[in-house]
Amino acid sequence: MKTLQQFLHLLAPRLALSIVIAFASSGAWATDADSGMEQLRQFVRNSKTAEGDFVQQQLRAPKANEPQDKGLKVVRQTQGHFAFQRPGRFVWDTQKPYEQKLIADGKQLILWDKDLNQATFRPASQALAATPAAILFGESSLDQHFELIEGDERLGMKWVALTPKQSPSAKNGGDLPYTKIAIGMVNGLPKALELTDGLGAVVLVTLDKIVLNVNLPANRFTFIPPAGAEVLRLN
Repeated sequence: MKTLQQFLHLLAPRLALSIVIAFASSGAWATDADSGMEQLRQFVRNSKTAEGDFVQQQLRAPKANEPQDKGLKVVRQTQGHFAFQRPGRFVWDTQKPYEQKLIADGKQLILWDKDLNQATFRPASQALAATPAAILFGESSLDQHFELIEGDERLGMKWVALTPKQSPSAKNGGDLPYTKIAIGMVNGLPKALELTDGLGAVVLVTLDKIVLNVNLPANRFTFIPPAGAEVLRLN
Protein backbone atom coordinates (compact mmCIF):
# COMPACT_ATOMS: atom_id res chain seq x y z
CA MET A 1 0.00 0.00 0.00
CA LYS A 2 1.31 3.42 -0.90
CA THR A 3 2.37 5.69 1.97
CA LEU A 4 1.03 9.25 2.14
CA GLN A 5 4.39 10.60 0.95
CA GLN A 6 4.41 8.24 -2.02
CA PHE A 7 0.79 9.05 -2.80
CA LEU A 8 1.44 12.80 -2.79
CA HIS A 9 4.62 12.41 -4.83
CA LEU A 10 2.64 10.56 -7.48
CA LEU A 11 -0.16 13.11 -7.48
CA ALA A 12 1.81 16.33 -7.22
CA PRO A 13 2.67 16.89 -10.91
CA ARG A 14 -0.91 16.19 -11.93
CA LEU A 15 -2.40 18.28 -9.16
CA ALA A 16 -0.06 21.13 -9.76
CA LEU A 17 -1.39 21.38 -13.26
CA SER A 18 -4.78 22.13 -11.76
CA ILE A 19 -3.46 25.58 -10.98
CA VAL A 20 -3.44 26.24 -14.66
CA ILE A 21 -6.37 24.32 -16.04
CA ALA A 22 -8.80 25.92 -13.63
CA PHE A 23 -8.11 29.44 -14.84
CA ALA A 24 -11.14 29.91 -17.09
CA SER A 25 -12.18 33.54 -17.42
CA SER A 26 -15.83 34.57 -17.42
CA GLY A 27 -15.16 38.30 -17.39
CA ALA A 28 -12.84 40.62 -19.21
CA TRP A 29 -10.18 38.82 -21.21
CA ALA A 30 -6.52 39.46 -20.65
CA THR A 31 -4.42 39.99 -23.76
CA ASP A 32 -0.78 39.37 -24.54
CA ALA A 33 -0.16 43.10 -24.08
CA ASP A 34 -0.79 42.60 -20.36
CA SER A 35 1.97 41.35 -18.11
CA GLY A 36 2.05 37.67 -17.31
CA MET A 37 1.09 38.46 -13.71
CA GLU A 38 -1.98 40.44 -14.77
CA GLN A 39 -3.09 37.68 -17.13
CA LEU A 40 -2.70 35.13 -14.36
CA ARG A 41 -4.56 37.24 -11.81
CA GLN A 42 -7.48 37.74 -14.19
CA PHE A 43 -7.83 34.00 -14.61
CA VAL A 44 -7.75 33.42 -10.87
CA ARG A 45 -10.39 36.09 -10.25
CA ASN A 46 -12.75 34.82 -12.94
CA SER A 47 -12.16 31.09 -13.09
CA LYS A 48 -15.20 28.89 -13.63
CA THR A 49 -14.63 25.79 -15.75
CA ALA A 50 -12.25 24.55 -18.40
CA GLU A 51 -11.35 21.47 -20.38
CA GLY A 52 -8.70 20.58 -22.91
CA ASP A 53 -5.70 18.39 -23.67
CA PHE A 54 -2.36 18.09 -21.90
CA VAL A 55 1.10 16.68 -22.41
CA GLN A 56 3.17 16.12 -19.28
CA GLN A 57 6.91 15.48 -19.38
CA GLN A 58 9.29 14.53 -16.60
CA LEU A 59 12.76 15.90 -17.36
CA ARG A 60 16.22 15.50 -15.91
CA ALA A 61 19.66 16.94 -16.51
CA PRO A 62 22.04 14.81 -18.65
CA LYS A 63 24.25 12.39 -16.76
CA ALA A 64 28.02 12.63 -16.84
CA ASN A 65 28.29 10.06 -19.65
CA GLU A 66 25.62 11.74 -21.80
CA PRO A 67 25.94 14.71 -24.21
CA GLN A 68 25.83 17.94 -22.21
CA ASP A 69 24.72 20.23 -25.04
CA LYS A 70 21.22 18.85 -25.63
CA GLY A 71 19.52 20.26 -22.55
CA LEU A 72 17.17 18.37 -20.26
CA LYS A 73 16.33 14.79 -21.18
CA VAL A 74 12.72 13.53 -21.30
CA VAL A 75 12.47 10.45 -19.11
CA ARG A 76 8.69 10.06 -19.13
CA GLN A 77 5.83 11.53 -21.13
CA THR A 78 2.09 11.16 -20.71
CA GLN A 79 -0.85 12.79 -22.43
CA GLY A 80 -4.58 12.98 -22.06
CA HIS A 81 -7.58 15.19 -21.37
CA PHE A 82 -8.68 17.29 -18.41
CA ALA A 83 -11.88 18.89 -17.14
CA PHE A 84 -12.13 21.26 -14.20
CA GLN A 85 -14.77 23.07 -12.18
CA ARG A 86 -13.74 25.51 -9.50
CA PRO A 87 -13.62 25.06 -6.62
CA GLY A 88 -12.56 21.54 -5.89
CA ARG A 89 -13.57 19.37 -8.82
CA PHE A 90 -11.47 18.05 -11.67
CA VAL A 91 -10.73 15.03 -13.82
CA TRP A 92 -7.14 14.48 -14.99
CA ASP A 93 -7.47 11.67 -17.50
CA THR A 94 -4.19 10.16 -18.67
CA GLN A 95 -4.75 8.20 -21.88
CA LYS A 96 -1.24 7.44 -23.19
CA PRO A 97 0.97 5.47 -22.70
CA TYR A 98 -1.32 3.99 -20.01
CA GLU A 99 -4.82 4.70 -18.73
CA GLN A 100 -5.09 6.38 -15.37
CA LYS A 101 -7.54 8.88 -13.89
CA LEU A 102 -7.15 11.38 -11.09
CA ILE A 103 -10.51 12.68 -9.89
CA ALA A 104 -11.39 15.28 -7.25
CA ASP A 105 -15.08 15.46 -6.40
CA GLY A 106 -14.80 18.24 -3.80
CA LYS A 107 -14.48 15.83 -0.88
CA GLN A 108 -12.28 12.98 -2.04
CA LEU A 109 -9.25 12.58 -4.24
CA ILE A 110 -9.37 9.36 -6.25
CA LEU A 111 -6.58 7.74 -8.23
CA TRP A 112 -7.81 5.04 -10.63
CA ASP A 113 -5.21 2.80 -12.27
CA LYS A 114 -6.79 0.63 -14.96
CA ASP A 115 -3.79 -1.69 -15.37
CA LEU A 116 -3.68 -2.41 -11.64
CA ASN A 117 -7.49 -2.47 -11.41
CA GLN A 118 -7.03 -0.35 -8.30
CA ALA A 119 -8.76 2.76 -6.92
CA THR A 120 -7.13 4.77 -4.12
CA PHE A 121 -9.31 7.20 -2.13
CA ARG A 122 -8.06 9.96 0.13
CA PRO A 123 -9.73 13.00 1.77
CA ALA A 124 -9.10 15.88 -0.62
CA SER A 125 -8.43 18.39 2.13
CA GLN A 126 -5.46 16.37 3.38
CA ALA A 127 -4.03 15.16 0.09
CA LEU A 128 -4.20 18.53 -1.64
CA ALA A 129 -2.78 20.60 1.19
CA ALA A 130 0.83 19.73 0.32
CA THR A 131 0.54 20.58 -3.38
CA PRO A 132 0.43 23.82 -5.37
CA ALA A 133 -3.07 22.86 -6.50
CA ALA A 134 -4.37 23.69 -3.02
CA ILE A 135 -4.69 27.34 -4.05
CA LEU A 136 -7.61 26.40 -6.30
CA PHE A 137 -9.67 24.82 -3.57
CA GLY A 138 -10.22 27.88 -1.41
CA GLU A 139 -12.04 31.13 -1.91
CA SER A 140 -9.07 33.41 -1.34
CA SER A 141 -6.92 35.09 -3.95
CA LEU A 142 -3.72 33.77 -5.46
CA ASP A 143 -1.79 36.67 -3.91
CA GLN A 144 -2.83 35.58 -0.43
CA HIS A 145 -0.88 32.34 -0.78
CA PHE A 146 1.90 33.13 -3.26
CA GLU A 147 4.34 35.88 -4.09
CA LEU A 148 4.06 36.50 -7.84
CA ILE A 149 7.19 37.56 -9.71
CA GLU A 150 7.20 38.60 -13.35
CA GLY A 151 9.62 36.39 -15.24
CA ASP A 152 11.30 36.46 -18.62
CA GLU A 153 9.65 35.95 -21.99
CA ARG A 154 10.80 32.64 -23.41
CA LEU A 155 9.41 29.94 -25.66
CA GLY A 156 6.83 32.51 -26.81
CA MET A 157 5.33 32.80 -23.32
CA LYS A 158 5.30 35.34 -20.50
CA TRP A 159 6.37 33.48 -17.39
CA VAL A 160 5.26 34.12 -13.83
CA ALA A 161 7.11 32.62 -10.86
CA LEU A 162 5.08 31.59 -7.79
CA THR A 163 6.74 31.49 -4.38
CA PRO A 164 4.65 30.16 -1.46
CA LYS A 165 4.25 32.70 1.32
CA GLN A 166 5.49 31.62 4.72
CA SER A 167 2.58 32.86 6.78
CA PRO A 168 -0.36 31.45 8.77
CA SER A 169 -2.64 32.07 5.78
CA ALA A 170 -0.52 29.77 3.59
CA LYS A 171 -0.89 26.44 5.33
CA ASN A 172 1.72 23.78 4.55
CA GLY A 173 3.53 26.18 2.26
CA GLY A 174 6.82 24.76 3.52
CA ASP A 175 5.71 21.25 2.57
CA LEU A 176 5.48 21.91 -1.16
CA PRO A 177 7.58 19.35 -3.04
CA TYR A 178 8.85 21.96 -5.49
CA THR A 179 11.47 24.66 -5.08
CA LYS A 180 10.34 26.49 -8.23
CA ILE A 181 6.87 26.93 -9.73
CA ALA A 182 6.30 28.89 -12.95
CA ILE A 183 3.34 29.41 -15.27
CA GLY A 184 3.65 30.46 -18.91
CA MET A 185 0.91 32.71 -20.34
CA VAL A 186 0.04 33.51 -23.98
CA ASN A 187 -2.75 35.86 -25.07
CA GLY A 188 -4.52 35.51 -21.76
CA LEU A 189 -4.32 31.70 -21.71
CA PRO A 190 -2.14 29.44 -19.55
CA LYS A 191 -0.03 27.34 -21.89
CA ALA A 192 2.60 25.72 -19.67
CA LEU A 193 3.55 24.90 -16.11
CA GLU A 194 7.11 24.20 -14.93
CA LEU A 195 7.82 22.55 -11.59
CA THR A 196 11.34 22.00 -10.24
CA ASP A 197 12.10 19.96 -7.13
CA GLY A 198 15.04 20.16 -4.77
CA LEU A 199 17.02 17.61 -6.79
CA GLY A 200 16.70 19.59 -10.01
CA ALA A 201 14.11 17.30 -11.62
CA VAL A 202 11.60 19.18 -13.75
CA VAL A 203 7.96 18.49 -14.62
CA LEU A 204 6.79 20.39 -17.71
CA VAL A 205 3.09 20.42 -18.59
CA THR A 206 1.81 21.98 -21.80
CA LEU A 207 -1.85 22.64 -22.56
CA ASP A 208 -3.74 22.67 -25.84
CA LYS A 209 -7.30 22.98 -27.18
CA ILE A 210 -8.48 24.74 -24.01
CA VAL A 211 -12.21 25.49 -23.95
CA LEU A 212 -13.32 27.93 -21.26
CA ASN A 213 -16.50 28.17 -19.22
CA VAL A 214 -18.14 25.06 -20.60
CA ASN A 215 -21.12 23.41 -18.94
CA LEU A 216 -19.91 20.31 -17.12
CA PRO A 217 -22.41 17.83 -15.64
CA ALA A 218 -21.99 17.04 -11.94
CA ASN A 219 -21.44 13.34 -12.64
CA ARG A 220 -18.33 14.24 -14.63
CA PHE A 221 -16.53 14.38 -11.30
CA THR A 222 -17.83 11.18 -9.73
CA PHE A 223 -16.19 7.78 -9.84
CA ILE A 224 -17.50 4.36 -8.84
CA PRO A 225 -14.89 1.56 -8.94
CA PRO A 226 -15.91 -1.31 -11.24
CA ALA A 227 -16.89 -4.63 -9.69
CA GLY A 228 -13.85 -6.64 -8.63
CA ALA A 229 -11.50 -3.64 -8.40
CA GLU A 230 -9.16 -3.30 -5.43
CA VAL A 231 -10.14 -0.27 -3.32
CA LEU A 232 -7.71 1.43 -0.94
CA ARG A 233 -8.95 4.10 1.47
CA LEU A 234 -6.20 6.21 3.01
CA ASN A 235 -7.02 8.40 6.02
